[in-house]
Amino acid sequence: MTVQDAQADLQAFTHDWQEWHRRQEASIGDPHGFLAITHLHWLSDQPQRFPDAPGAWSTDADGITVVLDDGEELVVDGTLVQGEHRFGVLPERSSVSAVWGDAVIEVAKRGGHDIVRPRHPDAPLRTAFAGTPAYAPHPRWAVTGCYVAFDEPRPTTVGAAVEGLEHVYDAPGRVEFELDGQALALTAFPGHGPGSLMVLFTDATSGVTTYAANRVLVLAPPAADGTVELDFNRAANLPCAYTDLATCPLPPTENRLPVSIEAGEKIPHERSARSES
Repeated sequence: MTVQDAQADLQAFTHDWQEWHRRQEASIGDPHGFLAITHLHWLSDQPQRFPDAPGAWSTDADGITVVLDDGEELVVDGTLVQGEHRFGVLPERSSVSAVWGDAVIEVAKRGGHDIVRPRHPDAPLRTAFAGTPAYAPHPRWAVTGCYVAFDEPRPTTVGAAVEGLEHVYDAPGRVEFELDGQALALTAFPGHGPGSLMVLFTDATSGVTTYAANRVLVLAPPAADGTVELDFNRAANLPCAYTDLATCPLPPTENRLPVSIEAGEKIPHERSARSES
């Protein structure tokens, strides 16, 4: 490969990463993204009213219910809702979005608990968002690994950003790889697309230049021979890196890597500002 070819490859690699990072920035800064959350409300069987959402909210064995006063309304799945509305029992890690004016009321189940998280576009954390710092991308942090499926998915309990909350995932396998000659492995959880995977991890940069609790790397479905690509340049922050109103999962113990991954997203400005105050 000529010097010109190598430079062209690096430019293409950097351009692809920049496009990925722009999409990340757009997602986190979305008018109804995690930075727009104004409160995390935990529901009980006693109806509660909240200052940032309409209605009185409760939950019981039949699921979540809101009772709207006269003049209050929501739009759920495109349908105008007034009076009493039952969301029913929501599956774990699922959510429903109810529109209220220019706000979205997230109704969800996390760690076995029913919650309401209003999202307002004018939330100060969102309007002040100025981007996330990140390491400059470099091909050395993009490595090829091998996916090793477990005989059966392993139920794996992990902690959460919210103290006392737990998440349970069925881990289908692990990803084995080498970095600077050191053999490493990460337990993988199912991703959002068919066959895709995600790995939650920390490393020696965690709490120094990257967020202390976790980062996430999304992996494309492994090839037929188990080959899988890990591009740590795309190691991303979870919402809990920005806001204390998120219930993000923590990595399993075995995913605490003993090496420094100087790639991907760094500690958000929002978190650094709170640490210094």
